[in-house]
Amino acid sequence: MELNLHYFPYPGRRIPVVAERGVVASSHPLASQAGMQILQAGGNAVDAAIATAAALTVLEPTSNGLGGDGFALIWAGDQLYGINGSGAAPGRLSVDALAVASYTEIPTHGWWPVTVPGVVRLWGDMHDRFGRLPLDQVLAPAITYAAEGAPTPPMVAYFWARGVEAARTRHGPEFAGFLPTFSIDGRAPRPGERFVSPGHARTLRLIARYGADVFYQGEIAEAIDRFARETGGLLRAEDLAHHRSEWVTPISMQYRGYTVHEIPPNGQGIAALMALGILDQFDLVRYPRDSAAAFHYQIEAMKLAFADTFAYVADPRKAAVPVADMLNRERLAARSHLIGERANTFQPDNLPRGGTVYFATADRDGMMVSMIQSTYMGFGSGVVIPGYGIAMHNRGCGFVMTPGHPNQVAPGKRPFHTIVPGFLSKDGFPIGPFGVMGAHMQPQGHVQVIVNTLDYGLHPQAALDAPRWRWERDGTLRLELETPRHVIEGLAARGHQVVVESELGGFGRGQIIWRLASGCYVAGTEPRCDGLAIGW
Repeated sequence: MELNLHYFPYPGRRIPVVAERGVVASSHPLASQAGMQILQAGGNAVDAAIATAAALTVLEPTSNGLGGDGFALIWAGDQLYGINGSGAAPGRLSVDALAVASYTEIPTHGWWPVTVPGVVRLWGDMHDRFGRLPLDQVLAPAITYAAEGAPTPPMVAYFWARGVEAARTRHGPEFAGFLPTFSIDGRAPRPGERFVSPGHARTLRLIARYGADVFYQGEIAEAIDRFARETGGLLRAEDLAHHRSEWVTPISMQYRGYTVHEIPPNGQGIAALMALGILDQFDLVRYPRDSAAAFHYQIEAMKLAFADTFAYVADPRKAAVPVADMLNRERLAARSHLIGERANTFQPDNLPRGGTVYFATADRDGMMVSMIQSTYMGFGSGVVIPGYGIAMHNRGCGFVMTPGHPNQVAPGKRPFHTIVPGFLSKDGFPIGPFGVMGAHMQPQGHVQVIVNTLDYGLHPQAALDAPRWRWERDGTLRLELETPRHVIEGLAARGHQVVVESELGGFGRGQIIWRLASGCYVAGTEPRCDGLAIGW
């Protein structure tokens, strides 16, 4: 892979980071430094990823937390491992229960959308299998940030203020823990203001001392169960006790001679692979990167992929998900013929029925981690366990109530998940981790950074700097303000429902680390947030 590290086609203030002994890239500078601290103490990429992950729950609670889910792809030795750290619906959550409560769709806040949080078990299982340093040492930077406080960077402060404002509109005993935990005298921390989280420090110390089990069977599980019972929640200690992470075989797609890897369903990474399989039928480099034609083919391929994804992706333990058929290259080649010169609306193919943070790490031995974790909609459900700093996610919103749909809500079932880590390789050689967070922006972001890299030869920072597009399920095509005028007008002329958007955060936040032929690394970090890629 030839990358011109001197080429900066888009406005920005960052340059790619080149390093040899290791790299950590995340959306928060202090979280990146926590991971680097662990690398320099003798830890490996998994240790660094867990340290970064734990720090992010403290430093960027607007997007992730101890009450969320996570996924990871880990290159170790000569193999790529996948781990699914998403939790299932409580035993009391069902279509009938929702109907009795007069719901026709799953609420976004309160206890109803809360599924079992899987991220702490994910950390524990990753550490048990690959970790090198003791868990208490790995979690030490995060504990320090929580106990002693850390300054709030500008973008985090922006989203924090929005979260606190929204919290003021919610009433009920289940929401009583939010403002005492995540505000300073009822307001969000200002940019540069120190925020201390004693409850968070308490929980992290318990995990450091007793391991992940304490969250699912010990003191923390008891606190979650007790608060749920007191405030009308459905989650119980037995739901937590039954939770396990799942080691999975990553799924992949060939694109331009490279292999792109994703976590299999219940996540939506398969949408990125299908879109790339469709795009592999087109010679995109015939068109400039910043042209309406190049954008159009990517958008239409993504729409085709989403049509199948929304119809078929569910928890494969509970529903037949036709993964092999969805990724069949002959089928995708046939689907590519549906793409014309104008925007179209696509239906699912007839197949056999059978708020998030992304970060990446790499170490001197070639171990690399692509990892993502989330509480979903900002702070999640709005439910916070008092005294423990745990914001419960609202991943249950990913279910549907449609009868017969493979993703219909049911007890013990994992919901359709938006968060997906990515990884790139070539001929069995690892190139590295990449990802772009942001709900349904994520597979769209994956496609865009891979196209930027493999079709247009952009280095990691330029691939992330480039203006992005985001297709919405209502048919709207949203473009960043920096998108060239001729692209905007060209897409509108092709029939796309174009909206130029200046809203912060809507186009995802990504990180990329590529391993070069020399064995060194080159990395980029998201210009749309407070991120930092740091090398050693």
